[in-house]
Amino acid sequence: MTPRIIVPGAEKLVEFIKKVFGAAGDYHPQAPAELKLGDSIIMISDAGVRDAMTACLYVYVENADITWQRAVEAGARSIEPPSDMPYGDRRGMVKDAWGNIWQIATRKRARRVAATPHDISPIAAPKPAS
Repeated sequence: MTPRIIVPGAEKLVEFIKKVFGAAGDYHPQAPAELKLGDSIIMISDAGVRDAMTACLYVYVENADITWQRAVEAGARSIEPPSDMPYGDRRGMVKDAWGNIWQIATRKRARRVAATPHDISPIAAPKPAS
């Protein structure tokens, strides 16, 4: 699957993604930009022929704290500062100037996947009320 984001001012979004995430690729005014983030590709297009369409993306990075800070310094608004999640990721969240939500995470420990809906890991189970 290749996500595609369609926004007015796509060239600036490409610059943002390259600066924050170290993505490789370039803006193309007549075709979607194809940016490589790690082992993934994301397509960025200018709105106009197509209506604008934002995204919510969960991106694994080497260091969530540093990447989150770069995003904020590049103009993104903090939604959640990085913190340790009960499922094993350290994750922060930002919203960029185009309305995209970026969940920026580093895997801290392996996840345990439930075999059935009733097989809930203790880290994911609700805590009893005090």
